[in-house]
Formats: sequence, C-alpha cells, structure tokens
Amino acid sequence: MKRLTLVLSLLASALLSTSVPAATPRPNFVVILADDLGYGDVQCLNPRRGKIPTPHLDRLAREGMTFTDAHSGSSVCTPTRYGLLTGRYAWRTRLERGVIDGFVPPLIDADRLTLPAHLKRQGYHSAAIGKWHLGFTLDRQGAGAGQDVGSTGAPIGARTDNGPVARGFDLFYGVQHARSMGTFFLQDKAVEQVPPVDALDKLSSRAVDYIMSRAKSGQPFFLYFALTSPHTPIVPSAEWKGRSGLGPYADFVMQTDAAVGEVLRALEEAGVAETTLVLATSDNGCSPQAGTDELERRGHFASAQFRGYKTDIWEGGHRVPFLVRWPGRVAPGSQSDVTLCLTDVMATLAEIVEEPLPPTAAEDSHSFLAALCGARSSVRPPVIHHSFDGKFAIRSGVWKLALCAGSGGWGKDMTDPVQLYDLSADIAEQRNLAPEEPAVVGRLRDQLARAVRDGRTTEGPAVSNDRVVTWAP
Repeated sequence: MKRLTLVLSLLASALLSTSVPAATPRPNFVVILADDLGYGDVQCLNPRRGKIPTPHLDRLAREGMTFTDAHSGSSVCTPTRYGLLTGRYAWRTRLERGVIDGFVPPLIDADRLTLPAHLKRQGYHSAAIGKWHLGFTLDRQGAGAGQDVGSTGAPIGARTDNGPVARGFDLFYGVQHARSMGTFFLQDKAVEQVPPVDALDKLSSRAVDYIMSRAKSGQPFFLYFALTSPHTPIVPSAEWKGRSGLGPYADFVMQTDAAVGEVLRALEEAGVAETTLVLATSDNGCSPQAGTDELERRGHFASAQFRGYKTDIWEGGHRVPFLVRWPGRVAPGSQSDVTLCLTDVMATLAEIVEEPLPPTAAEDSHSFLAALCGARSSVRPPVIHHSFDGKFAIRSGVWKLALCAGSGGWGKDMTDPVQLYDLSADIAEQRNLAPEEPAVVGRLRDQLARAVRDGRTTEGPAVSNDRVVTWAP
C-alpha cells in the first residue's frame, strides 16, 4: 500500500510538472541605432535602386520582420535619441530646432523616466555603447593640466555627473557626439583618445564583450548600441576602404553592416540568440554630406523612392529602416506596413516585460507589439514629424500635412507653406493636394494642435510641454 501511494505521488508530481510550464525567461533586448543610415542604404529595402551590399541587415529581415513605414522622431540626431529613450517627442523640450552641441546640460531631465530605468524595475542590466549626443556637463577636476574643454572634445580625466549612467544605464562606453568622437568615456570619466577611424571597431568590440559577459550572468540585459556610423567623418577602416566600388560612404555603410554582424555573431556564440529581441534602425535619413548627388549618378539612391534627405520634413528625412528579429515570436521573413515612430519602442518593450508605464512618462509612445506578432491593423494616433529647422508635419493614415514652405531642412526645393500629400498614391510627395482638400487640412491641423496642447498623444491627463511650442507657419 505504501509502495502504491508512493507511485501515485510520483505520477502526480510528474503530471503537475508537465502541465504547468516553467516561467518563460524575459527576453534580452538589443537596439542598434545607426547614425545617418538611409532607408535605401539597406539592400533588401531598396533592391532596384540600392547598390551597397548589407548582408547582415538583410539577414535580420529574412529572420524577422521588416517595418516599411517606420519613422525617426525627428529628421536629425539628438531629438530622435531623446524620443527613443524617453518615449516623448523632443520638440516638447527646450530643443526647438537642430541638435545640441558641446558639453551642455542633458536634454533628458533628471526626474524623467527612461527606457533603461524602466527595464531596471524588471531586473534588467543595461548598457549604452556608442554615441550619446543628449548632453552632459563636465567637471575638469582630475583632468590633465593645460587641457581645454571645448565643443569638440574633453580632456582625459574629466568627469560628468549627469551622463548616461545618471539617466538609467548601468554602463556607458562611448562618445558624446560626432565632433567629439576622439574622446571616449567609460562610465562618467573621459578615459582615452581614439582616432575616429578606429571608433566603430572599438565600439563593436565593447558591444561583443558586453553580450558575452551578460549572457554568463543569467540576468536579462538591454544593450543600446548607438553606432557612430555612417555619419561624418566618413572614415572607413583600411579593411573596408574601396570594398563597395562606390566611394567612402558606401564603404562605411558596409563596415556599419559588418558591426551589426558582429553583434549577431556574439549573440549566437553566447547562446542567447534565441532569447534576444534585436531591433536595428537609424536616427534619421542619409545626410547629403555622404555625397548623395554622386551616389545617385552611380545608381545608388540612399532615400530609395522617397523625397529628401536628413534634416528634411519629407519622407527621406525620417522614414528609416526598422528590422526586428525575435525568434519564436516574430515570423521570419514577415513584413508590416503599420505606421510607427521610434518613440514607440519604449511602450513596446514595457508591454513585453509586462511592466506598465506610469501616466507621467512616455507621453508619445504607443506599443506596436500586436503588429510585431502579426496583427495587420493598428490604432496608433497620428505620428508627428519634426525637421532640422523646427518645422512640423503630421501623418494620419494615407495623409501627410507639412507646415513649411519647403523641406524644413537643408533641401533647396521651395513649395507652398501648406503641403498635403496622399502617400498611398504619391509616395514621392510631388503633388500638393492642400488646395483641393481643405477639410483634410483642417482635420489634420486640429489633430496637431491637440497633440501640442495636451502635452501627449497617449491616453491620460493633459501635461505641460517644457516650452511654448509654436507649430503653425
């Protein structure tokens, strides 16, 4: 009888262990943010008018989902990075136009919840490796004698108390911005001078080391790998120089793609590729400083079929590559035309880890998890676009309303001060329908006014912007 009881007990335990699965481990997150990589620079997104091989980004597309209607939060660098890490449009901050320069107070306020800080609540370790460009001030105490602090560099030994590690990250290794690329920081201290041509390789090596070390820890991690390329200075290494046959910029894009490949290889070697969500995107469109006129003459169109380049309010300024691989959750080789913005990353990762965002944070972040898992529709409110000159556009469905007489950036073409395009029929934004569709213009203006007035585009109580936002021409 005792033996029968024991057998029944063991059988019950076995059934219980098979019917109640163990808790699914939280996925790791790797967000790769290229700098000035155009939509058309990724070969699989631009097969007819793109000439630069990008095998590793193409691999991400094959093994995951391609979002064809994804947008950076701005058509320039700083505001996009702010939006990605806070889930809030940067035009709500003191940054009215352009980017920040030099070692200035951080754009992210000390009391604002950031993506890494939110993930930390769920036990994540986080690292920012690469380009920051969101501002931090320097304390020269401990710096070498006679070394000056300017907008283009920092003396070795200089420190900051309001850099990335004070904004939610556990680790920072990288540079402040492109013009200070030679000065590398570790945590809160300037530690070494590096020739710009070596910057990308050093950052890639550190990203690989981070993945390998964190995989051994068993703790979930969030890696924000903010590349310094293919932004100027366009400095492909000796290994990549001349490889494209299209010039230095194309060589640098190939080296950038190789850096993505290093991260993918590290995930595999560390044994965590199957439990890691990888997202690869860009902070804005390709810069004309890449020599876009010459590239187009040679058959490569960095903005693909879209009008404009970096800084512009037109699609080429802010429609960006957006590739997501998540084994077991995202169908390989899938594609979505859901409209989204890089501000949406914060809400999406928060939904994945099942940690709701407070109403006082991420005011412009809308989860695209449903689309990532195969849903064909989206209820996201309109996306607000912002240009280098601080000009606005609003996108709702097929309609896009731009409120500026021209590109709002470096583009030289002039237009009427109110531009309305039906992107379903005119993706190149060539025919202004504003005179013919006054009702659509009025509706979109009202939606933009509401987004500015309420301080948010998500559900919740109205909040204040950090400044008076003037959006009308």
